[in-house]
Formats: sequence, structure tokens, C-alpha cells
Amino acid sequence: MNILDKSGRGLLLGNEAIVRGLVEAGVRFASTYPGTPSSEIGNLLEEISEEAGMYFEFSSNEKIAVEVSAAAASAGVRSFAFMKHVGLNVAADPLMTLAYSGVIGGMLILSADDPSVHSSQNEQDNRYFSTLSLLPMMEPSTPEEAKNMIKYAYEVSEELGLPIIYRTTTRVNHARSIVEYGPITDTPAKGHFKKDDRRFVNIPAYAKQNRVRLLGLNREAQEHSEFSPLNYVDGEGDVGVITSGVSYTYVKEYVSGASILKLGFTNPLPERKIADFMRNKKYIIVVEELEPFLEDQVLRICAQNNLNIPVYGKRSGHLPREWEYSPDTMKNLSGLLSIADMPEPLPPVSVKLPGRPATLCAGCPHRGMFAAVKKAAGKREVIYCSDIGCYTLGVQPPFNAADFIICMGGGAGAAGGFDEATDQKAIAFIGDSTFFHSGVGPLTSALFNDHRIVMVILDNRTTAMTGHQPNPGTGRDFGNISTEPIDIEAMVKGIGIKFVRTIDPYDVKSAEKVMKDALDFEGVAVVISKCPCPLELKKNRTLEIKDCSVNQDKCIGCHICVKTIACPALVKTGKVVTTDPNQCIGCGMCANVCPKGAIEVRE
Repeated sequence: MNILDKSGRGLLLGNEAIVRGLVEAGVRFASTYPGTPSSEIGNLLEEISEEAGMYFEFSSNEKIAVEVSAAAASAGVRSFAFMKHVGLNVAADPLMTLAYSGVIGGMLILSADDPSVHSSQNEQDNRYFSTLSLLPMMEPSTPEEAKNMIKYAYEVSEELGLPIIYRTTTRVNHARSIVEYGPITDTPAKGHFKKDDRRFVNIPAYAKQNRVRLLGLNREAQEHSEFSPLNYVDGEGDVGVITSGVSYTYVKEYVSGASILKLGFTNPLPERKIADFMRNKKYIIVVEELEPFLEDQVLRICAQNNLNIPVYGKRSGHLPREWEYSPDTMKNLSGLLSIADMPEPLPPVSVKLPGRPATLCAGCPHRGMFAAVKKAAGKREVIYCSDIGCYTLGVQPPFNAADFIICMGGGAGAAGGFDEATDQKAIAFIGDSTFFHSGVGPLTSALFNDHRIVMVILDNRTTAMTGHQPNPGTGRDFGNISTEPIDIEAMVKGIGIKFVRTIDPYDVKSAEKVMKDALDFEGVAVVISKCPCPLELKKNRTLEIKDCSVNQDKCIGCHICVKTIACPALVKTGKVVTTDPNQCIGCGMCANVCPKGAIEVRE
């Protein structure tokens, strides 16, 4: 099935179902900065947005993504901004004031949370952003519900004049299910912004009144929640279970003999519905992933309504506060509920499979750059400030080139702090997409404050970690819009950086010389490691694979190639080193560091 078909059904990934929901809701403007588990939404929109009559962009960061979509919604165009959970931290600045001004056309802000940190640096629960911002929030439990809920969410958004936080989790984004296609709503692709300073210009005098207005809208949203079809009771029993999100699917499948209050409109909560549900129950169990967001409010509702009912969940120690749930989690409730038998696990496999830790790919240019940096640093005491991306894997041996990682652009900012607070040299690794996302600010700050740091921009010509999306350094060529790449070297020189060098990381020896000069430079030095990601070249069918082999007559078994580059295509058996033709692309990095010229690369 085509995601744009007028009717039918499809076996859709949760993120694909969300895109179908956007199409059915008549969304005309969408923006993102890519991040797993939401990345596939952007990848699909890149393909279909023009045909769907929708403007779509990969913004430089999540803050900008919310700002451009907020402008569209303020002009009456239905818009959609989406990101992974940590991206909402970046977007929080406009989010909080956008709640004050509100929107004219419907707007959803999707936060894809990542319980169990499958591809993230933390496990934060973004439901609290809805209470902090006083914005309504909705949460689907399945891919089909993720699609169906979107059209309703836009209707509520437009009725209230507020953006809606649309929270998903990894298991909703990445599950598959049959999804029925519904009718497609036709909405205008262009709007008109009607000026209203008191609403949209939040200087203190106006913001004070908009705060009061927002509180009033929050009360209206609570009435919506009380009667919302997203909040309903399922099953019967004298034990009550209150749940939301993907946790509902585990409760529904494995819990019997209980009455379940399934919540999809989760902020503001339907307090009267919850209080009525709890009356005459023996006890209440709250099942939710991560923080006790629902549980704490249920306890408050009990107190405010004089309901002396035991409430079990995270606070009582029955359910864990960390990591995502699974059917096995329901076993924790076996003393409180009737839990169905779990499927018999498969018998243990007799064959012991090798581990497969995350690693930089064979021929990854980052390997050469890390090797060059380590050789240049020598015995000098260096703090390696890394960032979020493929290059985070530089933490692994033999590179050990990641001492401090916090957030996108955080390593670049921290490097200046280490320079001033210690006598150690700070090197900041940052990717090309991350540089445009949040690296320009720290670089200008380092220049302004005379920090003596080295920024290594690992420009592999794509946003690799999240699935090879374009960024300002690659240019844009989709949706009937074509733009030229922004030259990072020219940009860095343009802000006044004196030491700027662009190197080929496959040439490790030359890169080492440049890094030595950068480390000796008294000021801000920028080294741009520019080389396309081999996976991107494979994807575009432009990778030219060369033959790389070890001449055993010249090889002395020193293993310097393995110790320096650690490429998985280099195979060490005793003293002998060979190359694996199934992995090797013939990049020549290992040949560049071999002291005897034993590794030969041929066209």
C-alpha cells in the first residue's frame, strides 16, 4: 500500500502510521531535527511531502523546528514539529512561550521518548513538559492508535488554540500493526498571519495576561479530557488498573479480572473520571513506564476526594521506575492481580553466538582522525570532549577518545570550561550536522573568551547516526527545493578563527602533522576532517571499492595497523594480519600507517 492511498490498509511501522495520520489530518507544514526513535517520520516525509502537498524541512536543530512550525500554525496552517525526547530540551525555550501565545491552525509537537535508552544519553520522561508548559498532552498505545489519534488531536488543538504535546515511546514508534486508512482532510497550504501584539508579542505586560489566559485554556482542556474518547474504561472487576501508552497493551493482554482505565488524553487528566473510577474499588494499580507521572496525580486525586483506597505502583515498590516495560513486568503484579501465563520461552540455543558491540564501520573516516589525534597528542595530557553521533564510539579502545559527553554541542562548550579550569588541553570532537545544530555557538564563545581549544569537526557529509539525513553542510534536494551546501571551512573562517585546516582522515600521517600544529596553537584551532561516510556512498551507489591486501613477504607482524586503526576488516591470526574482503573497502588508512609498506591498495 502507498502511504498516500485514499483508502485501504497497510502493515505499518508506528512512525509510518504517524505519517499516514498527518496526511489524513491535512497537515501542510512539518519540521524536525532527526533523532531516533522518531527518525523514520522525517525519512518518509522527505520522500512523500511534495506529493502530499506538504512543506517539510530538516531544521538545523529542534528549537528552530518548533519555531518554524509555530509560525506556520500562527498563520492558520496545520503544522507538525517532531523530535526525540532530548530534542525537546533544545526546543523548550520557544515551547514555554508558545503556550502563552498559542496557535491559530492546529499544531502537534511530537516527543519520542526512549525508555531503556536504546539510542539516547538519558531516559527522561517528557510527560513533565506538559505540566511545566500547561499544554495538553496525548499518548497513543499502538501504531493504529498513533494514526487515529492525530486527527482528533488537531481538532482539539484548533478548538483550544494551543499546540498539543504528542508523546510516543520507542515501542510505539517501532512496532508494526495493521492500520486502516481513513479519509484525507483537505486544509489550506497557505495561511495569513493576523497581527495581534497582545497575544503574539510576549513582553512582560502582555505575558502576564497571557498567563491568565493560558490557565483558563488549561481548565478548558481538562473538560475536554473528562469527555474525551481517548479516556475510557475497559473490562470489569473490583480491582482498578490505570494505565497509558504502550503499558496498556501489556495490561490488556496479560491482566484479567480487573477494570482498566485507559488514558490517552494524559494532560490535563480527567480528574472526575478518575475519581469516579476509583470509588468502590478494593485498590488501584497504576501501570506506566519511567516516572510516577500518573501515580502521583492519582494519589493527589484520592486525597482531594477523600478516597481511602490503596494505590500500588512505583511508589509502593511493586513496579520499577527504570527502563521500559514488557509482558514480563506484569509478573510483578501477580500478588495483586490474576496474570495470564506468559508464552513459553524458546529453548536455549546450543550455539554460542559472538557478541556484536556497536563499533565504527570498516573504512569509517573517523577511525583515521582518532588515530591521528591520539598520535599527535602523544603523552600530552588531553581531555577529549566528544558529542552525540557516530564519533561517540571513539570512547572504545584503542582510541579511548571520549572523556566527557553530555548533549548535542555539549562537548564543544565544555572544552572551553576545561581550558580555563585546568592545565590540560581540551579537544572537542563534533560532527558536521551537530556543528550546525549546536556547535557554532560554542565555537564563537570560545573565540570571544579566548579559550585555547581544538575543535575537530568530523564532516562525513551526512547525518549518519540517525539514518543519513541531509544537513546544511550537504545542501537540500527534495520537496522541489534545491540548495547548495554551506562550506564549513568558509563559515569558520568567516567568524574570525585564524587556525583552520581541512584534512583527509584517510591520510593519517598528514592529519597527525596538522593536529600537532593545532595542539601547539595558542588560541582556537579548528581541524575539519572531511571525508564521505562509506555507508552513504554505498546507499547512493557511488562507493568505489579498491583491493587492499597484506603482502606477507613485507609484513613483520608488528600489528601497528590493528593497534592504530582497529578496523574490523583487519584480521589478526597469530602474527599474521590479513584483510577481510567482505568488509574492506580499500580506503587505505591501514596502508598509511604501516611502517613497512606491507599493505597494498590497488584500483
